[in-house]
Amino acid sequence: MKIVVLAGGRSPERNVSLSSGAKITNALREKGHAAVLIDLFLGDDLSDVETIAAVFQRPAPSTDYAISEEVLTNDAIDALRTTDSKGLFGPNVLKICGAADIVFLGLHGEDGENGKVQATLDLFGIPYTGSGFAASGITMNKHLAKQLLQHNQINTARYQTIKAGESVPQLAFDFPMVVKPTHGGSSIGMEIVPDRPALIAALTEAGHFDNEVVVEEYIAGREFSVGVLNGQALPAIEITVADGWYDYEHKYQDNGATYQTPPHIPATVHQEMQQMALATMQVLGLTNYGRIDFLWDGQTIYVIEGNSLPGMTPHSLLPQEAAAVGISYADLCEQIIAGQLDA
Repeated sequence: MKIVVLAGGRSPERNVSLSSGAKITNALREKGHAAVLIDLFLGDDLSDVETIAAVFQRPAPSTDYAISEEVLTNDAIDALRTTDSKGLFGPNVLKICGAADIVFLGLHGEDGENGKVQATLDLFGIPYTGSGFAASGITMNKHLAKQLLQHNQINTARYQTIKAGESVPQLAFDFPMVVKPTHGGSSIGMEIVPDRPALIAALTEAGHFDNEVVVEEYIAGREFSVGVLNGQALPAIEITVADGWYDYEHKYQDNGATYQTPPHIPATVHQEMQQMALATMQVLGLTNYGRIDFLWDGQTIYVIEGNSLPGMTPHSLLPQEAAAVGISYADLCEQIIAGQLDA
């Protein structure tokens, strides 16, 4: 098949996306597919090819999947574009995607997972992996997603949203608290705060990434994630860090995070977590594949959030869970595509 792996974009998670995209592209090439990596935001001037078909015969991308520790700002990302192109889609992106049998979305972060790209591809009749525009947008919006979880009796931490510039109200739960941008992922802009002065500072920091911030009650417990592939829950994975919490650096650098799948927890807890993952996928409208993150305090399981386009980097959780049941990285990529084409 001819496959465009769409990555990069202009989210703060751009570097994570490029790592996922390169690894996905190389895995699909190993399987014999004509896969090409295209940067959503920078696009492609097509100067090295005479036809669109020749794009799919380009050399494979680098196998250096390292991710910079730098969290990119909007200005830094905008400075990468040297053309006069406007908007999210760079030159010739839609033209190249339209020539593919399917687009594998290797995007992460707001502009990759909030439904804009999905809606655009829908308008042009271009098939793609992952969930549709509505489910993607809802899942990326932590406020809307948590409302749906609560309405459907799925345990999640209590929370309140605060818009930029609003005074900080008296919250219905005590410190410590978790502060995170309403739209975003990879723990960018997230802080755990012990008191009100720290809360004020964290709201300012999170406000650099979003005009609305979610403040949650802090749940002390063990952290897990459950991937779902074509309607089947994979084994849960437990994440443990040597110090601090599972932040951006721990997620993408070799610095002390350890993973266990299947986790060492009672079978009944594991099964309940998997069932909650399936229920959360359904409530949020997620299809094809996804990942649901959890906390377990020894008694109650809490859903942290859903991920409509889980990471596929060397450190990412979904490929590790798939490997635990004998699904290689390349087979995982193929099964994602097959599940979408067969839907």
